[in-house]
Amino acid sequence: MEDRALIQEVSMPIFEAKGWIKILGVISIIYGVLVALSIVGIIIAWLPIWMGILLFKAGSQIEEAKNTGNKHNLMESLSKIKTYFIISGVLTIIGLALAIIAVIVGFIAGLNGSENPFLSVLI
Repeated sequence: MEDRALIQEVSMPIFEAKGWIKILGVISIIYGVLVALSIVGIIIAWLPIWMGILLFKAGSQIEEAKNTGNKHNLMESLSKIKTYFIISGVLTIIGLALAIIAVIVGFIAGLNGSENPFLSVLI
């Protein structure tokens, strides 16, 4: 009986945010569907859809953990949130790396472009 009360108490902060977690999940799924409407987007649309499903399921699991005091539901919810943040972190690192590469390539192209007579005619 004491475990149930402890699980309910520990799950309270995430339980209070479950509405926001589910809303972000739905928005992510909708975003993924919209991305899938483009030809290139079909390749990457599964990521936001998967992330949205993770968040939505995490919100449902934490609600179940709070209501029943079930340790398994709490662990499932936290596991899904962990996976969401890992994916988000990896995507952020990839995005930053690509942005840095784009700035470097743009800078080099800008330096080379000022010396290229063909490009100076276009400008």
